Amino acid sequence: PRQWKLYVLNRSGPPRQITDGLTVPTLPAPDLRWTMDDLILFLGDSKGESFICRVPVAGGPIEAIAGGGVKMEGMTLDFPPKNAIVNVIPPHSLGDLSRVDLHDGAMNQVTNYNKDYFDNHPPATMTKFMISRTGFEIESRLLTPPGFDPSIQYPLILDIHGGPQGRFSDSFNVDHQILATAGYLVLGVNPRGSSSYGHGFARAVHQDWGGEDYRDIMAAVDEVCSRDYVDETRLGIGGYSYGGYMSAWIVGQDTRFRAAVVGAPCINLVSFYGTSDIGVSFGESQFGGPPCQNMASLVQRSPLTYVANVETPVLLLHGEIDATCPISQSEEYFVSLKRLGKTVEFVRFPECAHSFRSRGAPEMRREYLKRTKDWFDRFVK
Repeated sequence: PRQWKLYVLNRSGPPRQITDGLTVPTLPAPDLRWTMDDLILFLGDSKGESFICRVPVAGGPIEAIAGGGVKMEGMTLDFPPKNAIVNVIPPHSLGDLSRVDLHDGAMNQVTNYNKDYFDNHPPATMTKFMISRTGFEIESRLLTPPGFDPSIQYPLILDIHGGPQGRFSDSFNVDHQILATAGYLVLGVNPRGSSSYGHGFARAVHQDWGGEDYRDIMAAVDEVCSRDYVDETRLGIGGYSYGGYMSAWIVGQDTRFRAAVVGAPCINLVSFYGTSDIGVSFGESQFGGPPCQNMASLVQRSPLTYVANVETPVLLLHGEIDATCPISQSEEYFVSLKRLGKTVEFVRFPECAHSFRSRGAPEMRREYLKRTKDWFDRFVK
């Protein structure tokens, strides 16, 4: 997700921005409507929550008609717009269609596709908390297993989102649910760099990978570990893409984790620049320029530089035709860890691109999740 904004275009002047950057329109827009009374209706996200919104064409404050506490997608509007049908995905269910009255925001669920399944397979419960760091409010989501008992201690898995301009939302996260319903606490942090918290927050990670973003995440881990029901001796860590980068970065800086699952990581920022399909367009803005102008910083910010510090068993999972984070990134990390006698395994997913975890073959997606759970069960649980 990026920090999209809505603009009004007219032939007589420059584009005029009508959203504030704090409510991010969903793009590609499922439906967008200019009403007869000069309001724009759109679906947007703010702080990991979705809302049906309206804003005056002439500019002004954005009004949330309905939403909050859920993720929404796939909205369609009638004409003239009085009702919306939208796919609502709460933290405890895969999602259903709801009808929304655009006058008063009343929401009525009209499908219940997975009721029988969830009646017999209770999902994990999500709660949120905030911490303050260096002028930013850092929001986190914690999943607790079904039948959670705060009088006993649970192992904790830290999951790190991609991007870095991704985010964890108030929605059903399959990866988190699989681990939480297997008896783990699962922590998802939205550190600086995450989207839907404002433009400045999203850009604060630029040229600082492994800096304050890392400290945001670890501060949230420290906060959760202060709770009596967390077993600090049984911690795991994982992530994909930027989350893979950050997982590898953290185990090179901190030895408290008993297992790491590093998915499609960016390990060596120098070689990433020349081999990734976004190495230049993405890399120069995120890392502060090309290697010829920025070599020392790229080396300093690369997890590969700290491979000798790694004591955590590492599982590398990577698609073989990944053009965004090429598999050579995992190959570099695997060889370096192996030559140093570290505990490491490397699984290659044939014919899988960078997006295979969301759009790939079901058997490959299932295998990724199984390998992840098995690794944590082996070293953490």
